[in-house]
Amino acid sequence: MIEAIQVEGLTKVFTAGKDRPPLRAVDGIDFTVHEGEVFGFLGPNGAGKTSTIRMLTGLSRPTAGKAHVLGLELDKDLPRIKKRIGVVPEASNLYDELTAFDNLVFTMQLYGVPRAERKARAEALLQRFRLGEKRDAPFAKLSRGMKRALTIAAGLAHRPPLVFLDEPTTGLDVMSARNLRGMIASLRDEGVTVFLTTHYLEEAERLCDRVAVIVKGKIVALDTVAGLRSSAQQKTVVEITLEDLDGRQEKRRVECEDGVGPAIQKLLNETNGLRVLAVDTLRPSLEDVFVQLTGLSAEVMLSEKGGKGGGNAGG
Repeated sequence: MIEAIQVEGLTKVFTAGKDRPPLRAVDGIDFTVHEGEVFGFLGPNGAGKTSTIRMLTGLSRPTAGKAHVLGLELDKDLPRIKKRIGVVPEASNLYDELTAFDNLVFTMQLYGVPRAERKARAEALLQRFRLGEKRDAPFAKLSRGMKRALTIAAGLAHRPPLVFLDEPTTGLDVMSARNLRGMIASLRDEGVTVFLTTHYLEEAERLCDRVAVIVKGKIVALDTVAGLRSSAQQKTVVEITLEDLDGRQEKRRVECEDGVGPAIQKLLNETNGLRVLAVDTLRPSLEDVFVQLTGLSAEVMLSEKGGKGGGNAGG
């Protein structure tokens, strides 16, 4: 399997100042990102997510360790790496006074896209991100969702095989967030590798092929979403949905200690003549895994970002 990113012992230490100990923001982490996957990088504020991205994209120099990005050594081939990756920061880096079209064209100039290709490529990106009608609108006049969409479009303007998305849907309304999630999924379908940070755990659960959880500078878990769920599941839980004669519904749950069959039978014996609508075996969610690993709930994660915004991960 080809690796888009390989990290070994990556460390970032910040000097805190006189009479204060150094801060190990990233503490000797190891991980790989496979080519063509959506890789989720999750953790609470201050866990080391941003410091890791800044090192991998050349904005900050590692204190120790090494990394390869797209097969190139981070400490030797940084100019070549920067030309081949897309970076979409949480705060947009586009220009308020330029139109949506001109922002894309200017970004292509910076990345050396041939002049003859820029116009057609910009028009195609505007259509793809549903911004065609806003082609000539100044960036400052766009809605928040449109600004995020255009910022991602700019990150893809030079057709990078690897893109870093830092909190792409934070603060968006539900429809804008859903549209952006669909666009992220389409990138994977096209073979683009996506390195994604998000505070929305449902979003990571829906989009990511694999997830790493970083806490206090150390990676405490790395697996597929299914693998993480399995590791967190200590007991199987069966839930039965019942309905009474008036159409009122209720749910009952039981933990399986002697197998699923006996647990279901136990619930059925307690229905008291109520109609059984559904019987489900419940699995832990990514949120359950995250709570086990960090002690923080999804609500705490969202409050750290200043509210839920467009965090509904439906769609």
